[in-house]
Amino acid sequence: MKQIALIAAVVLALPFAATAQTAAPTKPAAKAASGSTAAKPPAKRQVTRKAAKAVEEVTPISEGPDAPLTETDLAVAKRVSLGKAQCELGADVTVTADEKKPGFFTISTKGQRYRMHPVESRTGAIRLEDPHAGAMWLQLGNKSMLMNQKQGLRIADECQTAEQVAFAEEMKKNPPKSLFEGADAAKK
Repeated sequence: MKQIALIAAVVLALPFAATAQTAAPTKPAAKAASGSTAAKPPAKRQVTRKAAKAVEEVTPISEGPDAPLTETDLAVAKRVSLGKAQCELGADVTVTADEKKPGFFTISTKGQRYRMHPVESRTGAIRLEDPHAGAMWLQLGNKSMLMNQKQGLRIADECQTAEQVAFAEEMKKNPPKSLFEGADAAKK
């Protein structure tokens, strides 16, 4: 019970401690009396989109610690659809394999680049993740999506490569059986 009370007191005191640390220091009495002014803080510069994009293109992707890949992960990596995928709202995503590290991929869209590796999925979907950036590429037979899990946003949705467009057309011609239809009756 005492621990809960102590934790509650610390949680309540944190905002006040942060405010006290960020408060502007007061002028010394001698300077305030002489009328001298303090130096102004430097003005913040705005970076244009064009400049930010130029920097992003030449900045290497954060390599970070490489995740050890299992044989299952490497098998999943062989099934990743490579190339440019057209997405809804005119967006596109490019998936390229890392030539130096088998099983790793570079996913790029709208000036954002991610270095991803496969993660085993219980559903059979192909899932690539960049744990440092919090991004995830989810690839199904007929479509893919790019998500930022840290922000809870879909960056690109309904993405399709040429292979996935063909698969989606085949699904329209021969739709998969619904889970609610039940199994086929045994033939006699």
